[in-house]
Amino acid sequence: MTEVLPSPIAARAMGTDLRRVDGLEKVTGEASYAADQRVDEALSCWLVPSTVARGRVTRIDATEALAHPGVVAVLDHTNAPRFASTEDGELAILQDDRIHFRGQIVALVLAETSEAAREGARLVRVEQQAESFEAELRTDNATYRPEKVNPDKETDTDEGDVDAALATADVVVEQTYRTAYEHNNPLEPHATVAWWGNDESEDGSETLTLYDASQGVHGVAQALADLFGLEKAQVRVMAPYVGGGFGSKGVAHAHVSAAALAARTTGGRPVRIAMTRQQMFALAGYRTATISHFRLGAAADGRLVAIEHAAQEQTSALKEFAEQTASPTRMMYAAPNRRTSHRLAVLDVAVPSWMRAPGEMPGMYAHEVAMDELAEACGLDPVELRRRNEPSTDPETGLPFDSRRLMDCFDRGAERFGWADRPVAPRSTREGEWWVGTGVASATYPAMRQPGNVARIESLDNGCYAISIGAVDIGTGARTVLTQIAADALSVDVRAIDLRIADSSLPMATVAGGSSGTSSWGSSIVAAAQQFRADHGDAPDPGLRSEASAIRGEEEQKFSFHSFGAVFAEVHVHRDTGELRVPRLLGVYNVGRVINPTTALSQFRGGLIMGLSAALFEESVRDPRFGHVVTQDLATYHVAAHADVLGVDAEWLDDETEVFTPMGSRGIGEVGIVGTAAAIVNAAYHATGVRVRDIPLTADRLLR
Repeated sequence: MTEVLPSPIAARAMGTDLRRVDGLEKVTGEASYAADQRVDEALSCWLVPSTVARGRVTRIDATEALAHPGVVAVLDHTNAPRFASTEDGELAILQDDRIHFRGQIVALVLAETSEAAREGARLVRVEQQAESFEAELRTDNATYRPEKVNPDKETDTDEGDVDAALATADVVVEQTYRTAYEHNNPLEPHATVAWWGNDESEDGSETLTLYDASQGVHGVAQALADLFGLEKAQVRVMAPYVGGGFGSKGVAHAHVSAAALAARTTGGRPVRIAMTRQQMFALAGYRTATISHFRLGAAADGRLVAIEHAAQEQTSALKEFAEQTASPTRMMYAAPNRRTSHRLAVLDVAVPSWMRAPGEMPGMYAHEVAMDELAEACGLDPVELRRRNEPSTDPETGLPFDSRRLMDCFDRGAERFGWADRPVAPRSTREGEWWVGTGVASATYPAMRQPGNVARIESLDNGCYAISIGAVDIGTGARTVLTQIAADALSVDVRAIDLRIADSSLPMATVAGGSSGTSSWGSSIVAAAQQFRADHGDAPDPGLRSEASAIRGEEEQKFSFHSFGAVFAEVHVHRDTGELRVPRLLGVYNVGRVINPTTALSQFRGGLIMGLSAALFEESVRDPRFGHVVTQDLATYHVAAHADVLGVDAEWLDDETEVFTPMGSRGIGEVGIVGTAAAIVNAAYHATGVRVRDIPLTADRLLR
């Protein structure tokens, strides 16, 4: 494998509306997801959860379960195989009698059918000794300071003298903003099929093979290798089709280790686990609730002199995850005095994890509502306030931005939205029984390119090429855009590309997350294509190969890379009931070159809709008396439905940033959700004159 600094490539296929290359398989039902995989003699496995939030299992009686027709075995901490490593507490299930959260796996039931496994799980008798626990996030218990916050950011920052600047500021906004617990809820529930053998190993050593609903097959393979004391090459993970993830499938969760552990006991028979929607609320990660304490100090003209963002959130006592809620505050606006911090409540609850735009979504919600309040306090238009606080360089790093066209986004959005006609005062416009208001917010997300990605190019017959990389398409269109990138990198038609992905036996690829997938994988494909041409020329014989990884150039170290956007919302609020409707939602983005306009528009609209859903509906309600989430289905955990999504549109500026990637692109998967909830909440205030600082913004809060 060769390391290559890839050169920019000309756009031929890139930028065109190539239809999804896997579209036919999906609309005809030919696409097979993890739970659909047909493997011979597979056993079904059902999870038995704890019903106390903290304590220990004192006894498990599987007599009735084992007597049920079709049940093959019941595994618990007394008879389950041992892992080689228990360092990852979330994955190391059934290793002792300890209960760390309600819903933790305490037994597995294996059966010939899923129906028998489910009934067998109901018949398992679990006796538990409950212990005192804490399961509620409060301002007084979120005091733990983690060493780092996700992914590896500083916990706290402090520049200048914030307190002195606030003391002398002409205008001060000091408020607290809260976001709710949220669960990812991809359309496809998590599922895994696992089996052990040695038929795929060159030296006859044992192998573990899985189909998994995963955003990163190589990450899952490594996690399981560590867990079982194997070499990574002994674990093969495949994810041919994935029905969404939003971060919840970015890392392996307990059901994956459960399937592999159970399969260790079956004499080679595969084990299939398909989680229920209810089980996903305990075992598949979630976004922590956040409490953001903001202090903004400004001169009379609205220019910021001080920013303080103190974030409080929660983690699990079993495994730490610290969301980087205050991180976007560090780079968003110019201010000479800035302070950010993160403090956690360590609770006896399920483990939180990534959810679309972790950190940026809740952090920018708080910041952008605070900016709206500052604009009103200064008597400024909200767009003008942001213009006056545009930094000339990244306030966090001091580096120039490679492209920061935030105000161009605002100007274009204002033109399309008719912002100039907006009345200044809130509660100024009524249409029949509805108060009408408009609001704006900024959006940002860091541009990320992960190291370690490798692509392989092989020449085939008839001028075609096989492109191999262990990336995963989770429904975003990665198969399509990587085909376009490969075609342009090799200067061939897209029909000459045979793309092979979603298998850990293929060259290394990082996770489909952090809006880094296309940038990371695409750069390595370009590097491999350029290495292939250098090795084999423009007319190679069939069967020739080159493999390469993209490295970063010195120019890349000279800039700060982020995507930006401006979100505009129109909100109607019923004068009597407080019902909210969002008839117009517009996002304008600065994201570099868009590889495929069709898939990009889908991503932007999806982000905007998810932001709308967070603003008005989504809330996982945890009962602190028992430690579990009680809203465990899509009847009680509300997400935006078709009737809620009235008018959503997005566009992007014509822009390229070839310093960051040879394709001229940056990530787009997450910036669409950022700022959206704030724009809606700000519009609701403009409609009613009632300021609500917590989301979801429900009718009762406006009526109060």
